[in-house]
Amino acid sequence: MAPYEALYGCRCRTPTCWAELDERRVLGSKLVSVTKEKIKLIRDRLKEASDRQKSYTDLKRERFSILWGTTFFLRIIEPCRILKRVGPVAYQLELRPELDWIHDVFYVSMLRRYRFDPTHIVSVEEIEVRPDLTFEEGPVQRLDHEVKVLRKKSIPLVKVLWYNHSSEEATWELE
Repeated sequence: MAPYEALYGCRCRTPTCWAELDERRVLGSKLVSVTKEKIKLIRDRLKEASDRQKSYTDLKRERFSILWGTTFFLRIIEPCRILKRVGPVAYQLELRPELDWIHDVFYVSMLRRYRFDPTHIVSVEEIEVRPDLTFEEGPVQRLDHEVKVLRKKSIPLVKVLWYNHSSEEATWELE
């Protein structure tokens, strides 16, 4: 018996396995009972394999219970409070009024638990933010100079400190 037939109770109707719909066979009661037992065995083993794979996946998943009002960090945007649960894995967040153009319901994989850190607070006065929530960056100072040598080529690089960034965030740029 084919696995498809065992799972779905009918034959697979592909070009390699055409069978007439009105084709019927008379089977003995012993053959029927043996077939039912095999089908049950196949389903049990498929369920066992599925449960095993689920247990492996569950070990890798981050488990956390979400309490309303808890602060979570929305990837890339900012810390946000949870207002309510919308579905089994979706939550409505409280966003700032400037972000009203963003839909406020997010999938749980987009959330990370947020623990308060005073260094996360950035003074708005230090950065000139445009109405479209962008700001201009510019180089402030050259920190270092290096020549990267490839097989047949030399590439001069400069480590640049950018406006509105710390020295840890300096990047290597082409000279």
